Amino acid sequence: MNTLHVELGDRSYPIYIDAGLLSDSSLFAKHIRSKRVCIVSNDLVAPLYLEALKNQLSDFDVDEVVLADGEAQKNLANFELIMSHLLAGAHGRDTTLIALGGGVIGDITGFAAACYQRGIDFIQVPTTLLSQVDSSVGGKTAVNHPLGKNMIGAFYQPKAVMIDIDSLKTLPEREFNAGIAEVIKYGILGDGEFFTWLEDNTDAIKAGDPETLTQMIETCCQCKADIVAADEKEGSVRALLNLGHTFGHAIEAELGYGKWLHGEAVATGMVLAAKLAVTMNLLQASDLRRIEALIAAFSLPLESPSEMSFDAFMSHMSRDKKNIAGKLRFIVPTAIGQSEIRDDITEEMLQQIL
Repeated sequence: MNTLHVELGDRSYPIYIDAGLLSDSSLFAKHIRSKRVCIVSNDLVAPLYLEALKNQLSDFDVDEVVLADGEAQKNLANFELIMSHLLAGAHGRDTTLIALGGGVIGDITGFAAACYQRGIDFIQVPTTLLSQVDSSVGGKTAVNHPLGKNMIGAFYQPKAVMIDIDSLKTLPEREFNAGIAEVIKYGILGDGEFFTWLEDNTDAIKAGDPETLTQMIETCCQCKADIVAADEKEGSVRALLNLGHTFGHAIEAELGYGKWLHGEAVATGMVLAAKLAVTMNLLQASDLRRIEALIAAFSLPLESPSEMSFDAFMSHMSRDKKNIAGKLRFIVPTAIGQSEIRDDITEEMLQQIL
């Protein structure tokens, strides 16, 4: 078993990566401090893994909340549903929530944990590639609002992240590829050698080779753990993890959450950020072509939705969380393996690429 650590003082926690972790009862027990446990999952993941997880928690008093699947479910109504379940079940401050699912489940469960009785423990058990390499690590928790993605939330760290790579065997190809967008992001923003490794190992990744997937996930988690340890609440360097997300979140909010998967929107967002960097003479066109080629290799979109206007992009991006003093801020790559935050982007520059 590979074990990484997110170093945040008294909020530090381990990330476990291995096959078969959902069958390791001792691993769960050491991160649960009382007998009360509530598992939050969705109606696609629960039939696959809920009973297996409950079997490992036979010494605990366990109940569950099962939501419908999809990004559209990450909303205040389902947040309230979780709150009502916990209150009706007389759950106390010593209850542990377990998020069993992808990024939507992890985000809404973490936000519920942050808010219930002003904070209870939670454990991330991510079952999608996107959540394993990105959203389960770092303590960003939130729900969406029709006017903006992840606008209602909190920074709240889990007690542990347990990544069972066997869960990827049941992941649909489209969802797997969407997760790869976040993997590619790490290569573009800060690790050029990893980007090259992804180019060289594309076939093994697509074939689901366990050793290759484990190495890939571990590299992403280590990168994110290092960044979060340096900047937990996104005051500086952590903002680089939003490469492609300003454009991507605008696409998701405009089309309606779920029409494009988050990773698909981020993939297009990274291409747009790279094109922006080329127009600013910050990035070589040859690097843009490499970025496009790797994204295309996993059947991810390179172009923004044809039905989305420039004004729609600007409307959503004006509400982006990274903006300061009314200025739009974008993460742009300056080379494969390097990126920076810029607040000198004009509407004219954006019109060129949109």
